[in-house]
Amino acid sequence: MEISDWRKKIDVIDQEILRLLNDRAHAANEIGKIKETIHAAVYEPDRERTIFTNLHKSNQGPLTNDDLTQIYEQIIAIMRELQTRR
Repeated sequence: MEISDWRKKIDVIDQEILRLLNDRAHAANEIGKIKETIHAAVYEPDRERTIFTNLHKSNQGPLTNDDLTQIYEQIIAIMRELQTRR
């Protein structure tokens, strides 16, 4: 494939990532509503560790586990912040 073909492929992938991130944000909002109702903490370090562990177990690269951790730390931080927007 040519570079332009790879770029088109990346554009399609980016649209799918965007859709999935918004799906994840919707789920985080719903969890935030439940947490608010039951007066649960937004920050759950055990849950975050579980997410990282699951990702690392299923990672087949080329991203390293450290790469995934950095990416997901940002995603989780944003999702956590979404849960507090009310």
